[in-house]
Amino acid sequence: MTDFTIENAALVLPDRVQHGWLAVVDGRIAEIGEGKAPERGLDLGGDHLIPGLVELHTDHLESHYAPRPKVRWHPLGAVLAYDAQIAASGITTVFDSLRAGSDPDGSGLGSELDALADALDTARSGDLLRADHRTHLRCELPSEDVIPTVEAFAERHRIDLISLMDHTPGQRQFRDIGKYETYATRGGRSLDEVRKATAWKIEKGTALNAVNRPALVALARSKAIPLASHDDTTLADVGLAASEGVTLAEFPTTREAAEAAHGRGITVMMGAPNLLRGGSHSGNVAAQDLAEAGLLDILSSDYVPASLAMAAFMIPERVPGIGLPAAVATVTANPARATGLTDRGALRPGLRADLARVRLADGLPVMREVWRAGMRVA
Repeated sequence: MTDFTIENAALVLPDRVQHGWLAVVDGRIAEIGEGKAPERGLDLGGDHLIPGLVELHTDHLESHYAPRPKVRWHPLGAVLAYDAQIAASGITTVFDSLRAGSDPDGSGLGSELDALADALDTARSGDLLRADHRTHLRCELPSEDVIPTVEAFAERHRIDLISLMDHTPGQRQFRDIGKYETYATRGGRSLDEVRKATAWKIEKGTALNAVNRPALVALARSKAIPLASHDDTTLADVGLAASEGVTLAEFPTTREAAEAAHGRGITVMMGAPNLLRGGSHSGNVAAQDLAEAGLLDILSSDYVPASLAMAAFMIPERVPGIGLPAAVATVTANPARATGLTDRGALRPGLRADLARVRLADGLPVMREVWRAGMRVA
């Protein structure tokens, strides 16, 4: 069903929340009105209707494919289970964050990157997916094989976003080596094993980064792929990103970096779990602090898909001056605009009917129904 009317809804429009109705024709929003609908439609009983969420960075697919150390699930089965969770979270457009570049500690997908990408292509071509899936390639700079991996991937698969990541201990996200060791041993690895791998990363990381980063920037430019920086910490980090044409700053770790990014016209994205938890698990800058300073543009669910809607509805409660329309824009209109998706992200006539019905249960947003291009998917 792609032609229908929704009535008795709290419509979260770009500039206000309005009680009214919305008509969908041929999978697009045809008309929006206030008060009673001209014809009977689906009665939301006063529930909120928001645009379908747009997620730019979630590595949750990998946890479906590798649910336990050394355990691999059926690639297509993992994709479909992940897709169902994404849609049930109200996300109608998702950039699947696939990691390119192996790590000396054995983490990362390695050659299995293609298995997941092939499964996504199979699901897409077979019309098996609920959400609109795009590819965000997370490129680990201090990796010996990241360049051939990305080049081979680009020959077979579409890439919609590339992020430049450097998780070398002692800088960026892991400036605190102690916090890094806590993070790295969470899967059962011994501290001695982690410290050996850390020594290698610190020794080799700078040289590999110096070669791999410009090569990836050149590849992205040649294919007109948008670039994101990752975990920028210093003014120098932001300056380098700006010189490379980066348009999105993922998870800056300091307020200084976020302010500098904004000053250079770079969109700032933070983690929804950071906002919900009241701070970063790595001890970096809090998303709420950036929101209060007017430096937060986009939220990402990162590792918990349901956190995206939760954070959007929580922002108005925690941050004075940010109402629900602006908060919802951080998970809809803003990420859509940042990636050139001008056909979605808002309740506006002419845009795709990517919609989510939200009921509040003791303040918790619960997804009741989700539509992508007018088709119900959850």
